[in-house]
Amino acid sequence: MLYNFYFNEEVFKTATLNIVLIEPQIPQNTGNIVRTCAATGCRLHLVKPFGFKIDDRKLKRAGLDYWKYLDITMYESLEEFLKLNVVENMHFFTTKAQNVYSDVEYSDGAYLVFGREDAGLPEELLKDNPKNCVRFPMGKGIRSLNMVIIIILVNAMAYFVQNISIMLKVMLEMIFLRS
Repeated sequence: MLYNFYFNEEVFKTATLNIVLIEPQIPQNTGNIVRTCAATGCRLHLVKPFGFKIDDRKLKRAGLDYWKYLDITMYESLEEFLKLNVVENMHFFTTKAQNVYSDVEYSDGAYLVFGREDAGLPEELLKDNPKNCVRFPMGKGIRSLNMVIIIILVNAMAYFVQNISIMLKVMLEMIFLRS
């Protein structure tokens, strides 16, 4: 019972992350990201053009009925998105980055930016922002990971980092209460 009291979701802070999909092509991926953002409280930013119609059956099926819980903004182009948001707080996910995702501090309001599933982010964007580029380490010969997996992992890591002091306090109290 003590465990349930301490690990109540109201006790912990949650980082508000912004998930950005630049020209998403696969409706099922986008639908799963919709569901993930709705469940974790992340904001979703979709940048056109899409490789599907927003009323696509596959997109709706993957997103289920979570669309009503979503904080979503759509942009007509990458240029519009970059003009309206602060680049310094963005992390561009690419297989070409030197920085590893776990070495980055994801502050409240940070943007996790993902490119097209078949092409990634534009080279010019990556070249202009090398310090903001991050990668997920993978085994030799592996091309890439599904972005849904990366979004879940980074969101969980940001949650953990933001709450480590609370978790340590709880663990210490549990240890001393048992002694």
